[in-house]
Amino acid sequence: MKNVLYYIVIAIASLFIRQSLFAQTEGRGKPIYSAYTGLVMAGYQGWFAAEGDDSHRGWYHYRERGGAFEPGVSSVDFWPDMREYKKKYKSPFKFADGSDAYLYSAYDEESVDLHFKWMKEYGIDGVHMQRFVAEIKSASGKRHFNKVLQSALKAAKKYGRAISVMYDLSGCRSEDIALVDADWKELVKTFKLTDPEVNPTYLWHRGKPLMTIWGVGFNDRRRYTIADVDQLVDRLKSPDHGVSVMLGVPYYWSSLGRDTEPSEALHTLVRKADIVMPWAVGRYNSETFDPSVVARDIAWCTTNNVDYVPLVFAGFSWGNMHNNPKIYHQIPRLKGDFFWQQVAAAKQAGAKALYIAMFDEIDEGTAIFKTANEKDTPLNGEKGLRFVGIEDDLPTDHYLWLAGQAAAWFHGKPGYGAERPER
Repeated sequence: MKNVLYYIVIAIASLFIRQSLFAQTEGRGKPIYSAYTGLVMAGYQGWFAAEGDDSHRGWYHYRERGGAFEPGVSSVDFWPDMREYKKKYKSPFKFADGSDAYLYSAYDEESVDLHFKWMKEYGIDGVHMQRFVAEIKSASGKRHFNKVLQSALKAAKKYGRAISVMYDLSGCRSEDIALVDADWKELVKTFKLTDPEVNPTYLWHRGKPLMTIWGVGFNDRRRYTIADVDQLVDRLKSPDHGVSVMLGVPYYWSSLGRDTEPSEALHTLVRKADIVMPWAVGRYNSETFDPSVVARDIAWCTTNNVDYVPLVFAGFSWGNMHNNPKIYHQIPRLKGDFFWQQVAAAKQAGAKALYIAMFDEIDEGTAIFKTANEKDTPLNGEKGLRFVGIEDDLPTDHYLWLAGQAAAWFHGKPGYGAERPER
């Protein structure tokens, strides 16, 4: 009898401990998305603003910072398909028939809601909300990204989509890195991110809310170090924060080659993380893509008990940003064959989840959301510049649909393989 009572007491104590650990959150619910496993999620920039919206930032990110936005001067290569937006802003651009071309603002809740509605309709699991540390240093930048995050959290709950926060360190100095943990604390307090009753679809992993730190280990002369990020990760994984961490690293991180700092300190840091996600955009095209890189990464992660999420992207174009028509469609989409080539390689190598770059980045032409066909884009001055777009013989939702097919495959639906599925 004493032995029975002993085991009952032990069981009750164990249950109490588990409940206490879970009580890091303010509510008593459980997150719907408890792991970044079997999910296909995209990055979400949310940085576009329009002249006349309530952000008061002008044509932010449609143009270079502080520059003009007019025919012949633009930062974006693709043009959104504007037919479903409730709020639209007349741009300085016109179509060949003389009619005005309109754009959306991510500052408007209606725009973000529409994007999450598309995610649900096409079966994309959710998004990682980009939060640029260099942006949130300013009052206007912080206001913008807080508003977009607020709208996204509401829409994610409404449509049942997974959501998490991703800090992008691009443009930071060493002294800026400390902003991340302070900002995270503020977000948790303001939006109750880690309370499953308030935000039931916030993404968790390994028993803790997931947060991503993107941009460590690149050999492009960044003004912060691997050591800076290592210290940040230690703080984030301490009981004071209690988060799971995904690290965004260079594509050749596991071999410390090409785009990567040749320092073992990066591997030491990655071992502290819960997930590693290599940045593949611009690293290859359909002819130079090497599936063995993914297999090598997975082998390293298996050995070191780190989860792995490969990145796939639809294509790449940034002729307008660089005022250079030669780099339109620099990495061709090939009607989705390039995208599916990467999806299939990741799945067949044993990847358990995907990161799609990006949902809404029309700047570099990686966007998968609805953009206009090339024949339906506005004019862009008289110096040989133009806007590119979805291939003319495809529907404007083609890449949303294809991303949804990738999600179905990762959810376990049969019938998929190396060949791009036909609609």
